[in-house]
Amino acid sequence: MTDSKLPRRRGLLKGAAVAAGAMSVPMISTAQTTSLRFQSTWPAKDIFHEYANDFAKKVNDMAGGRLKIEVLPSGAVVPAFQLLEAVNKGTLDGGHGVVAYHYGKNSALALWGSGPGFGMDANTVLAWHNYGGGKALLEEIYKSLNMEVVSYLYGPMPTQPLGWFKKPVAKVEDMKGLKFRTVGLAVDMFTEMGTAVNPLPGGEIVPALDRGLIDAAEFNNASSDRVLGFPDVVKNCMLQSFHQSGEQFEVLFNKGKYSALSQELRSIIDYAVQAASADMSWKAVQRNSQDYADMKKAGIKFYKTPDAVLRAQLAAWDKTVEKKAGENPLFKKVLDSQRVFAERALQWQNDYGVDFKMAYNHYFSKKKA
Repeated sequence: MTDSKLPRRRGLLKGAAVAAGAMSVPMISTAQTTSLRFQSTWPAKDIFHEYANDFAKKVNDMAGGRLKIEVLPSGAVVPAFQLLEAVNKGTLDGGHGVVAYHYGKNSALALWGSGPGFGMDANTVLAWHNYGGGKALLEEIYKSLNMEVVSYLYGPMPTQPLGWFKKPVAKVEDMKGLKFRTVGLAVDMFTEMGTAVNPLPGGEIVPALDRGLIDAAEFNNASSDRVLGFPDVVKNCMLQSFHQSGEQFEVLFNKGKYSALSQELRSIIDYAVQAASADMSWKAVQRNSQDYADMKKAGIKFYKTPDAVLRAQLAAWDKTVEKKAGENPLFKKVLDSQRVFAERALQWQNDYGVDFKMAYNHYFSKKKA
């Protein structure tokens, strides 16, 4: 190569380097943000509304500005029990609640949470839903109701108390004639036990208790019950019940809005549901146990629900579901599916599981004595 050709080559190399440098500059995305307006079925101060915000934040963070979910509290657009219709019609793009709130549209919907679930806890019910046929059954029910929605279930709730009572329950007869708040198929179960049930939304329960419109009520957990003000108006709480021992949350999307999202964004939502489910479970242990301890320190009396009342619940439940299954083929279909899954899953779970209460008593019973 002669010296006369060197400048030209150097010029070409310099030009290539400049071009390469230009290619390495990050491209600025011009994609627009898709905003979705959600409403929860919980007051803004409730831990359940916090869970709804936690889910939305996971989606928003992972979407990197391409998708933003805004969550409004209960009643901001529609009442809590009208969430499904609002999402279906597109009045809301989505929502956060529980399947049992749609019980009035098809009794089978209450089987996602109400009743003993053949002995399944909330996490096992979610296992049935995701891997045992429950998801397809829920889609079938929504289709029969002409509800154009996409549903995700997540967040296994801890076993709910029997509730807050002006007088502690000592025997089955104490439930007869009692003016009591609950929701879902638990309404039918307690009615079978002779209880006078009023299915009030969450925000109306404590005022009704305070005014004497009801004698007792259940909502959900120590953290929610405390912030809603139950300890301010009633000083007795009965722990343990089969009325809602396996409930979980539901995230709803308007089907049209959901289908318009890219596959990547739909995948982000899918994995955000799973991440939020685990995170909610861990947060519930921390917050519920702390609020339970604080309420005991404040003088609230907690009692174990008598076994006789629990057995009466099971007997009333059996009568209730037998009647509903005879009236509603979809109810029977869901019930049969749960029975098959529970018999197998719980055989394994009960045989393999160790008695953690034994270990707890080993370490802490002497300390408390």
